[in-house]
Amino acid sequence: MINYENYLGMHQPPEDFDLFWKEICQQLDEVLPEYTLTIKNEKLPFVACYELVFKSHDDSLIYSKLVVPTGLEKCPLVIKFHGYQGQSSDWSEAFKFTAAGIGVVMMDVRGQSGYSHDNGIHKYNTVKGQIVRGMKEGANSLAYVDIYKDVYLLVNVVSQLSWVDMEHVYTWGESQGGALALIAAALSDKVKKTFSVYPFLSDFGQVIKVANQTEPYDELFRYFKFHDPMYDSYNEVISTLGYIDVKNFAHLIKGQVTMLCGLKDEICLPETQYAIYNRLTTSDKEMLVFPEYGHEAINVKYPDKVFEWAANIKMD
Repeated sequence: MINYENYLGMHQPPEDFDLFWKEICQQLDEVLPEYTLTIKNEKLPFVACYELVFKSHDDSLIYSKLVVPTGLEKCPLVIKFHGYQGQSSDWSEAFKFTAAGIGVVMMDVRGQSGYSHDNGIHKYNTVKGQIVRGMKEGANSLAYVDIYKDVYLLVNVVSQLSWVDMEHVYTWGESQGGALALIAAALSDKVKKTFSVYPFLSDFGQVIKVANQTEPYDELFRYFKFHDPMYDSYNEVISTLGYIDVKNFAHLIKGQVTMLCGLKDEICLPETQYAIYNRLTTSDKEMLVFPEYGHEAINVKYPDKVFEWAANIKMD
């Protein structure tokens, strides 16, 4: 039985982990990506809606929905990321935040179900195999390294918008989205606080150990089953995946972090989430525990928790 309160995960980060990501961010900072804003939904009097598209490091076009409350010179911004294989939330999902004077940007992860390109060429769904893509070629070839770069560049792009209150830039997401919310906070000190719900992509060694062959991780087990059934490349795989393992980013996060864990989660196992939380060095952190929930929609208490977090208010 794992003691969640003390669990740190199975493997340490690669020795050059911090330098690897520091150099990537420095390279990305050299030029602000080209981006366009296209007005949408003009009949809504209380918000301004835009399609935001920027050109990533490999010329992939990364799509986001951007919703801004009208009548404000500056406002906080919530950057929301979606779950694995999905796409950004519908426009109307942002309106409860704009009602409180908060802007929202919602990014489509490349190669999944939204409108972002993958590798500068493909649109829509190239999602199957994104964890293992490039795994044998080395860290720089990993698909999720490209995705994490997109996340970092999105923060840089929205930070250039004149209406963004840079003291109140927040990230939020569930599952893959929870992972990317943490990645944004780790790579960019522009992110001041994060709400991460049952984050994906953590503690790959534990995922393999317990044979968690649920659909999001199935591609990892298919690699071993059909390519390396004796696990001869295990150490190489773990080392390479270490560059995208979310628990390895935790010590880089300086802002406030709220996490939410359902103790019956059979996809993103609770211990893999605690491996992130226990590695956080920020003193301003909180783990919300929902004992009866798994990896599923949470429609009681959680929506108000997120709204309170974003608006910095307490709901009566």
